[in-house]
Amino acid sequence: MPRPGPLRPGRAKGYPVALSLESVLVAAGAASSKTDDPTVVLEVGELLGITDHFVITSGSNVRQVRTIAEEIEMRVKAQGGGSPRYVEGLADARWVLLDYGEFIVHVFLDEARHFYNLERLWSDAPRVEHPWPEAERVGAEL
Repeated sequence: MPRPGPLRPGRAKGYPVALSLESVLVAAGAASSKTDDPTVVLEVGELLGITDHFVITSGSNVRQVRTIAEEIEMRVKAQGGGSPRYVEGLADARWVLLDYGEFIVHVFLDEARHFYNLERLWSDAPRVEHPWPEAERVGAEL
């Protein structure tokens, strides 16, 4: 009997794919509710192999970056997607990474987003076009 292939990070947690995509969209909506900067969702699974999606967004100052990251964590958890496995960069808040296994959220300070330009780096990845629900724009002026 053939052995199954390696488990993907989110599947190892037991999350169904539908819940994972729903969590991605919740994360994108949460980010969009806290910033006027564009929030981009890329399907990187076929190119990267360790995660399915990147959510990329940014804020104009460190306070806003932290607020965006906190809002994403709160909404994804409330939706049933759990907490991130790892959180990196929250201390200096230039580039906060929230690793949920099946998807990774990148919350940048504007200058860092332009410098690293992940959208260009992963330009071969298809974009998920904004199907996330429009959230209330609370605190976007931070």
